[in-house]
Amino acid sequence: MNFNSKLAVVLPALFLFTGCTDQPEPVLEGLDSSGEVEIPAPTIDQRSYRLGSIGAFAEMVGAEVKELALSAPMTQKELDALVEAAQGIAAENGAELYLEPDFLVTDLFSPELTNGKQVLLIYRGQTLERYQGLKAEKRRLEEEGRYQGEARLEIARRFGRLLSYSDERIEALLAGSG
Repeated sequence: MNFNSKLAVVLPALFLFTGCTDQPEPVLEGLDSSGEVEIPAPTIDQRSYRLGSIGAFAEMVGAEVKELALSAPMTQKELDALVEAAQGIAAENGAELYLEPDFLVTDLFSPELTNGKQVLLIYRGQTLERYQGLKAEKRRLEEEGRYQGEARLEIARRFGRLLSYSDERIEALLAGSG
């Protein structure tokens, strides 16, 4: 059987099985004005989003790109729903977690962000001790009535450096434009 004979047998079979007719294609619902199919954006739950953020920060801390990172502020119930998974993610990335119920409030961030909430600190090595030392120094300055002016700004700057922020970013946050 030559090529043309084979084609004569195959083409009618293709038309039969693929439904090739003179009828127009059915109109797809959900087309936008350009004729493209609109695909709804997927939604993501807060737990998954937060775990993804923790994973990204844990990778940066584990790779020593960032010294200290912070999770989003969360309620106890929100933390309970993800802390076990977050610990596994941190460990996979060579980082550790510390549940901070009494977050170090400085002029870098609005106190309302963490009021009544907790934060996971993502760190390696001696960073947790440095963070806790900074908190203790702030508390001492407050007790002595000296947590004001340059001393207050210096605590905030040191916290910003612990978070691996650039000097420019720290100053922008302190100026309220960060």
